[in-house]
Amino acid sequence: MTTETNRSPATPSPPTPTGGSPAAPHRLILPTVLAGVFITTLDFFIVNVAIPSLQTDLKAGSSAIEWVVAGFGLAYGVGLITGGRLGDLYGRRKMFLLGLGLFTVASLLCGVAQSGGFLIFSRVLQGLAAAMLAPQVLALLGTLYTGAARLKVFAGYGLAMGLAAVFGQLIGGLLIEADIAGLGWRSCFLVNLPLGLLIMGLTLKVVPESRAEGRPKLDFLGVGVITLALVALVLPLIEGREAGWPLWTWLSFGAFAVLMAAFVVVERSIAAKGGSPLVNIAMFGDRAFVVGLGCQLVFWVGQASFFLVLALYMQAGRGLTALQSGLLFAAIGAGYMYTSMNATKFAAKLGRQVLATGALLMGVGLVVLGVTAAHLGSGNTAWLIPGLVIDGAGMGLAVAPLASTVLARVNPQYAGSASGVLTTGLQIGNSIGVAVIGVIFYNALGERPDSAAYAHAFDMGIIFLVAVAAALALLVQALPRTNAGK
Repeated sequence: MTTETNRSPATPSPPTPTGGSPAAPHRLILPTVLAGVFITTLDFFIVNVAIPSLQTDLKAGSSAIEWVVAGFGLAYGVGLITGGRLGDLYGRRKMFLLGLGLFTVASLLCGVAQSGGFLIFSRVLQGLAAAMLAPQVLALLGTLYTGAARLKVFAGYGLAMGLAAVFGQLIGGLLIEADIAGLGWRSCFLVNLPLGLLIMGLTLKVVPESRAEGRPKLDFLGVGVITLALVALVLPLIEGREAGWPLWTWLSFGAFAVLMAAFVVVERSIAAKGGSPLVNIAMFGDRAFVVGLGCQLVFWVGQASFFLVLALYMQAGRGLTALQSGLLFAAIGAGYMYTSMNATKFAAKLGRQVLATGALLMGVGLVVLGVTAAHLGSGNTAWLIPGLVIDGAGMGLAVAPLASTVLARVNPQYAGSASGVLTTGLQIGNSIGVAVIGVIFYNALGERPDSAAYAHAFDMGIIFLVAVAAALALLVQALPRTNAGK
């Protein structure tokens, strides 16, 4: 049986006061680890702004450009569970630093790429590094903080992820517009160098080590099976629509189901023999964890898909530049920042229903946005702002409570594995959402799109997104009630 340990990077842990709690975590720990997840999330979204100019500069075809985005997402999605377990075994601080260092190097390679093929390789490397880094953030926060403090740091986690997603396009547009030292699109990657080095320095100084004690071994068979299973799921989701959903995509989905069944058998067998499974299936006996994981997946089905169709509508449909559309994205950020910064207070009053309230707010904002787009014509794009603010406010209410709901009852011994599963749910949700809304949007757009066709396609996408928000509000009701009965 293993137990949790936290060790200071430079000095022995301060003694625990008699009958008291361990010393409070350093005040710079939270911003340091959240900065790590911010820059990795930012890179998932910022590349969309850079695509037109990098395609011209590198003379890259549409297939190569697709893989600049897909390569990162595929490597990120399939590596998260393994990354979380590596943190459990070898130290979460150590894996955070290793992932961040590799991410910084990969960002440099992206920034100096002279061909589409080299950029794809560098983006895959970025994705693997992000998969190594990201699970450590939730695991560290979950083991270093307890009680009310834990709720606050999970709210901070949600804020950091949301700000990176919401403002990614704005930040990218500003960097490209500024054209620092003539770098153009390359600055979207090279900006990670000073940030990565700064975060690494702070990590070494203030973040304590944390791991599951004992001498558990890495479950290589489990790693192999789950990696193949996630590739079988995520690859057709990324490639299916563009390829016209050929037979191999459906065979791949079938292979995913078979491989996941095999993974469960393997993990249960290892646990029964007293070994160290990659994912302890016992975690899935907790209803809060299972339903919360479902909520996580459903919520993120609606996020990357929304940002995709909104960007297409504003830039291709309304002719806005990346910077102009990025400024409109800031309206989502305004609503998001207000509610996410107060999410702990709302959660204390509303319990599990804070998630349902967030989902309903998103639904209202999306309906307002869809109605506005349908009647906007050539009018001022600023009329879209009210719907965007409401939608952002709903997002902010949901993100932070989602993380705390899923991880609240997980034994700290399995914090890394649980965080990897949670973040994998996020990536799979994004991939499913983009695949589904891509079919809806492009089918509605037609072969000769004009501004009216883009508005119609956007509204069709909005109908799907409202259904996703409604599904989230309903799924929340299956979560265990709090002491307040909410």
